[in-house]
Amino acid sequence: MLSKKININKVLLVSVAAIIVILFFVLDLQNFLTLEYLKSSKALFISYYESNPILVLGSYFLIYVIMTAFSLPGAVWLTLGGGALFGLLTGTIVVSFASTIGATLAMLISRFLLHDWVQGRFAQQMQTINSGIEKDGGFYLFTLRLLPVVPFFVINMGMGLTPLRTLTFYWVSQLGMLPGTLIYINAGSELAKIESLGDILSPTLIGSFVLLGIFPLAVKKIITVFEARRGEKNV
Repeated sequence: MLSKKININKVLLVSVAAIIVILFFVLDLQNFLTLEYLKSSKALFISYYESNPILVLGSYFLIYVIMTAFSLPGAVWLTLGGGALFGLLTGTIVVSFASTIGATLAMLISRFLLHDWVQGRFAQQMQTINSGIEKDGGFYLFTLRLLPVVPFFVINMGMGLTPLRTLTFYWVSQLGMLPGTLIYINAGSELAKIESLGDILSPTLIGSFVLLGIFPLAVKKIITVFEARRGEKNV
């Protein structure tokens, strides 16, 4: 009976996700998530925000969560729009929480739909991954969040297939995504100066993200090796 109920819930969730994705593309909503559209509509959105700040903030927050939860394209432009509309402080707070909540929902959706199948189908391969995640999951996630080469939605879905705790996923994601959020929100607040994404992420900045992400993991490994050697000497 429980298994049947779970299967029904999975079908409902897949149906809802499919409807949202289909509507997104059928209605050509991706056309509203471009640099050109943001620049041309900035004054209009600001006037809406000044007239109805709570409504605009709430709508933006909800849209961001839905887009992230269902891995819809355009989060970068939505983030830039948040900077242009709300400014650095408010934009960073709103996007930080909306993106993290959406990412956590995406992870839970992946876990609910695919975790059992993947863990059963690839039990031997997943054993090593599970062990690593249980031991260093937070550090790995933090590193991945700071690597611009790893797509946002891939991290969300991939972590859903592991035993990483939801609370750990949430707070590490919020912390790990914060530097990138700040950079994009700050860029959005000066939207007129941006011509492409290359104006935001320079090679030096990307390299800094990589080093920042690898550093805590490397320190943990060094400490582990040091403690292991010290234990051998004490034996």
